[in-house]
Amino acid sequence: MTPFQRAETSTIEETLPAILLRIVSELHDVAYLIERIEPQLLDISGINVLESPDTMKVIQGIDLAVQKTRGIAEFIDTIAGAMPEGWTVDLATALSLVKLTEMQKALGGGSFHAHSQPTAKAAGDFDFF
Repeated sequence: MTPFQRAETSTIEETLPAILLRIVSELHDVAYLIERIEPQLLDISGINVLESPDTMKVIQGIDLAVQKTRGIAEFIDTIAGAMPEGWTVDLATALSLVKLTEMQKALGGGSFHAHSQPTAKAAGDFDFF
């Protein structure tokens, strides 16, 4: 049995568009929470903290994280809107595909690169193409 099925009764099924819209909602919440970090930093450190180049990189990194999170949410929202409502996901099967030991193995080997930016870069650093 695959995690993606046509509408058939199973133990725990939800429509794929509904699941994707919940993910979109969570991503918008995450973007909002990240966005609230910036004013908190200014409240704690004062306005003079903006004179530091390192602080500006952190604030730019926060802004970039918010933009990326909202962009991913909009992308998923577009996909969910174009998807037939009849597509369902067997949640028990889908969740069983992700096992902690497999994740630990992938992360422990050092060959897992799920991020788009090197982790050694400073927040706010970016490359032009």
